[in-house]
Amino acid sequence: MDGSPVDTPMIKTPRGLLFPRDMEVLKPRIAGSLRRGIYETKEGDAVLRVVQPGDVVLELGGGLGYISTLVAKKSDAAHVHVYEANSALADYIRRVHVANGVENATVHHAMLGKRKGTREFHVRGNMLASSTDDAHGDAVQRTETVDVVNVGQQTRAIKPDVLVCDIEGGEADLLPDMDLSSLRAAVVELHPQWIGPEGVNAVFGAMMGAGLAYYPKLSTRKVVTFRRAWPLK
Repeated sequence: MDGSPVDTPMIKTPRGLLFPRDMEVLKPRIAGSLRRGIYETKEGDAVLRVVQPGDVVLELGGGLGYISTLVAKKSDAAHVHVYEANSALADYIRRVHVANGVENATVHHAMLGKRKGTREFHVRGNMLASSTDDAHGDAVQRTETVDVVNVGQQTRAIKPDVLVCDIEGGEADLLPDMDLSSLRAAVVELHPQWIGPEGVNAVFGAMMGAGLAYYPKLSTRKVVTFRRAWPLK
């Protein structure tokens, strides 16, 4: 895939974002959600509310490229860094960025981790549910070996202002290992069905330890927002 949008049929969302039709990635239910404007609506609204002009945004788990494209096109963020472990999704996100004329985003086909190396990543029929865990979710269709880059080195280099995280249960292990001190805000999708109460507490503990507090106004069910400060009434 060369990323060219020429003659590629597109799905257009109500927000004006374009997504190339690709039956391997865009299953009918997801395609319908994009058309109706209900795909990742809560996450997108929360992220747009916390991103400020000039921000650097770090997204862990790029999915279809919806959030990164939304931020790049609908905010004044300086740059968006996307880390996606699924090779097919990383390629698709790049195609989405090209289709939408996004120039201030970088897609990294890699995972963040405490130590540099490689790790197995299990791809499922529903690509968006793929993860490092082979025990939960749909049947695994294939397993890829993915590069792991040092999370400390990457966050020091990127210095993100805002974190967006949706990594299918990996949040409980990764976020406590991250230096979150540069963040002003974070939007995290929790997966309590896999990480349990201990994992949820680990995420909240990591945020609290970095001086970020739960912000209910921009949180909905499993999508939780954290902010360093907000105006008081």
